Amino acid sequence: MRARLTAVVVVLATVWPVLAACGSAPAAPSVAADLVPQGPVVEHVPVDRVVDGDTVRVLLDGRSVSVRMIGINSPESVKPGSAVECYGPEASDFAKSLLTGMTVTLEFDDSQGRTDRYDRTLAYVWRELPDGTLRLFNLESIAGGFAEERQYGSRAYAWRLVFADEQRRARQDARGLWEACRGS
Repeated sequence: MRARLTAVVVVLATVWPVLAACGSAPAAPSVAADLVPQGPVVEHVPVDRVVDGDTVRVLLDGRSVSVRMIGINSPESVKPGSAVECYGPEASDFAKSLLTGMTVTLEFDDSQGRTDRYDRTLAYVWRELPDGTLRLFNLESIAGGFAEERQYGSRAYAWRLVFADEQRRARQDARGLWEACRGS
């Protein structure tokens, strides 16, 4: 399985844009353009609001639902009672630049369950591009150094090997938080 997952990871682009669409956060390299969801999905879900780098609110069945992205942890930027962490605002800006006003596909992972202890829906978030292709936002965030790969609980999640491999590259290339937060 590892070989299959690793095989689908596309080599990172050699040059990546300095600014994302919002103009405030660097964009992630274009990664894994040929990946497709592997688990159960809900398609064409409007993003209601980006909370921070690893949490969004989406509209499901007419109500706003909090979605915590599986496999990533971005630095804190809005957590009540917590300090803003190094690269937190940049991670949040990156998520806003790619997800605000977008329609996404949510992929669920049976190994993680449907909700976390805070009653947030757990899912991978796939951006739906105008040409119909999908991009795994969780992976894009790791690739750009806007989030770390993180497994919660004892059960490995489906995309873990791909995410860990991408984090290794981001760290090696000192992208995003791997450069900005050295010594923090």
